[in-house]
Amino acid sequence: MPFAETILANWKWVLSWTKRKWAFSDYPVRVREVESSDHDRYQAQIVNWWVMNALGPTPAAARAALAETFELVIEDRRREGKAIPRPGVEAPIEFAPSDRANANPELLDDFILKILGVSWAFVSDGSSLSDLHDEPDDSAYHERILETYGVDVSDIQSGNLAEILERIAEHQRKTAKSE
Repeated sequence: MPFAETILANWKWVLSWTKRKWAFSDYPVRVREVESSDHDRYQAQIVNWWVMNALGPTPAAARAALAETFELVIEDRRREGKAIPRPGVEAPIEFAPSDRANANPELLDDFILKILGVSWAFVSDGSSLSDLHDEPDDSAYHERILETYGVDVSDIQSGNLAEILERIAEHQRKTAKSE
C-alpha cells in the first residue's frame, strides 16, 4: 500500500475512536483511473476493505457510487447482525456459504470439468452459471447439462448452480433406485 494511503488509513482509524457510529466520510477512500473498455474509467475503493469498491465515468461519480454501495452493504450487515469494520482497519474477505453447492463434491467436480470446461472453480450457494462464462445467455450450458446428465435445467431462470446441482443429484438418485 502506498505510504499516503497508510497514513490516511491510520488517521481515519484514530478518528474513528471519537464516535460510535461511522459514516462513509469516516472511511479512507482512494480513487484511481483503471483500464476499461466502457465509460467507467475510475474506481473508488475504501482502503483496507478490498471488496468495497465502485466504478464511475469520473472520480466524483465513482466516489458517489461507492457511497451508495457502502450504505447498502452497511444496511445488510446491520440486518444480518454482522460487525461493521472500523475505518482504517483491514476488513476480512468473506466468502458466501457453499454448503448446498458442496453437498455432493464428486458431482461438483464432475460438473466443473464437464460443463464449465475448467479443472477448478469456486462455487458458492449464490453462484450462477452466468457468473462463470461470458456468453450472452446460459442456453449452451443448458444443452450441455441435458446431454451430460439427462436433466433439463432451462427452467431455473436464476442459473443458480446449487439448485442445478441439487436437481442433477436428485435425478441421479432416482435413476440409481430404478436400476
